[in-house]
Amino acid sequence: MDLAGKVAVVTGGASGLGKATTEILASRGANVAIFDLNAEAGAEVVKALGDDNAGFWSVDVASAESVEKAVTAVVEKFGRIDVLINCAGIGPAQKILNREDEPMPLEDFAMLIGINLTGSFNAARCCAAVMAKNELVNGERGVIIHTASVAAYEGQVGQCAYSASKGGIVGMTLPMARDLAKLGIRVNTIAPGIMGTPLLRGMPDNVQQSLAASVPNPSRLGEPDEYGSLAAHIVENGYINGETIRIDGAIRMQPR
Repeated sequence: MDLAGKVAVVTGGASGLGKATTEILASRGANVAIFDLNAEAGAEVVKALGDDNAGFWSVDVASAESVEKAVTAVVEKFGRIDVLINCAGIGPAQKILNREDEPMPLEDFAMLIGINLTGSFNAARCCAAVMAKNELVNGERGVIIHTASVAAYEGQVGQCAYSASKGGIVGMTLPMARDLAKLGIRVNTIAPGIMGTPLLRGMPDNVQQSLAASVPNPSRLGEPDEYGSLAAHIVENGYINGETIRIDGAIRMQPR
């Protein structure tokens, strides 16, 4: 799919991996719709990209009503949706039992699943309904990309809920691709390793250096632009479908 003139929705598009992705998509000629809760950051991205080429909508991805309203608004502004890239997510660490051997509140587990997994499905179902109305071009009507994590495969202590949410994303990728195949909608997932997002870059230097040293090659943190360029390539390469692609410098997280 040629990105020029296409319309891409990026959840979590106001910061981190999502922001880098919106900028790369826009640089390739796409109009970008940012779904995020940070209105100030979203407005800054739109200002940088231009009101004609970008828009921001305050969206709770775990809410059916919120996503449905935003998708309708995107179609009203841009006329269509061709691409969805799900970057919205949270990742707080929490053990099953705390230091007093009290169990993790079930609502904390449900919140992580709700935002990361249900939120990804929620945005996908709504955007797919719009993509299905697009004209078929070279066998395609749309592309959906989810964001998982290497924690889907090698979760650490305190990542039970997070790994479950990301493992669910990996698990639904192939059946979603098969489900939407007859409509010409491709579905893929990117599983990032240790990425240099603003949150991680705010950690002490020694912590960053230790994390970077755990990556075999290149022995550094991943850059958000590297995620964004991979997402753009997946959109443009019409034969990539039903795959989860790790972008992690060959890291395989060891238990800690």
